[in-house]
Amino acid sequence: MGDHVELVAGCYEQIVFGYRVCPGDEEWAIEPNFTHHAHTASLTAVSSSDQFIATGSKDETIQLYDMSKKTEHGALLHHNGTISCLEFYGTSHLLSGGQDGLICVWSTKKWECLKSLNAHKGHVTSLSVHPSGKLALSVGTDKTLRTWNLIEGRSAFIKNLKQNAEIVLWSPDGDQYAVVGNDRVDIYILKSATITGTIAFTQRISCVKFLKNTLLAVGGDDESVCIYDVTSQKCVCEFKAHENRVKAIESFMKDDFCVLVTASNDGFIKLWKLNLENLETPSLLGQVNTTARLTCLSIWKSGQAKETSTEQSAQPEASIAVVVPPKPAKGKRVRLPGEEVILEESSSTKAGKKKKKQKAQ
Repeated sequence: MGDHVELVAGCYEQIVFGYRVCPGDEEWAIEPNFTHHAHTASLTAVSSSDQFIATGSKDETIQLYDMSKKTEHGALLHHNGTISCLEFYGTSHLLSGGQDGLICVWSTKKWECLKSLNAHKGHVTSLSVHPSGKLALSVGTDKTLRTWNLIEGRSAFIKNLKQNAEIVLWSPDGDQYAVVGNDRVDIYILKSATITGTIAFTQRISCVKFLKNTLLAVGGDDESVCIYDVTSQKCVCEFKAHENRVKAIESFMKDDFCVLVTASNDGFIKLWKLNLENLETPSLLGQVNTTARLTCLSIWKSGQAKETSTEQSAQPEASIAVVVPPKPAKGKRVRLPGEEVILEESSSTKAGKKKKKQKAQ
């Protein structure tokens, strides 16, 4: 069947949407694949690994989905508050941050909470794992930027900020990182932990994405997406993406070009073709109207397992290893092992399967 890409989006209406990306010669199709309603409040975060999708919500739960079987895999209940951020590291670990100030490190083998870190005095607003898996960064409403040693499971460095930060994100090569506060992005260099430049945006920023080490895509309360040169902090490409605020930006490479994925409050998810070597206004590849108020977005690739395992075999020591896993508190974690709830297929998927059965008969 080959590798394929799926877009997974969450919304205020408590639903998770799954869409399959079908590349075409000129226009790409985005076909509805599944919907699922496991949360009882609006979704706030989504992350993907090669096999699983994890979603976080204001209902204080993390829901897991097995993408290979299209089934619900279970729920993680450790946080006392909204789940604000989720991030998989490879195939081995999931990190979660919440409004209770905790960062939890989960093993994906048995879905045990290996470590619960008292990360911030206020909410944890964002976290990001270094490409090596040895470090993580987090920001919160206590005006601090914290560096975590994931090998030993402890705080390594605390930096006081002038204002609360909403987003923190490592660059692909891990030698710099971006910290977002309101309408500005500070670019830090890892070696000295100092700011090398600041990007000033026109509106409050809600999402950022490194397209490569030197290019950062920024979206926010404006309808436009701006792509900045990280070195000069200048906008090198700007285009109107939506009719409303841009809530999420993701990207993936296809052949020799970058596919930029944007999601908005207007309900649309759009795919844009972008040449990273010769930046011009990107062309629209395809779009889908979810008719929902979107809050978060992730990309699931069927070939991620091979890519991740290759990277990790090249760096066998560069992985999360938290010492002395404590026992999870009673009633704080729920796993539903044998329970397979099939994700609700979209009407178009069902119709396609029905046609195939009729032909076979």
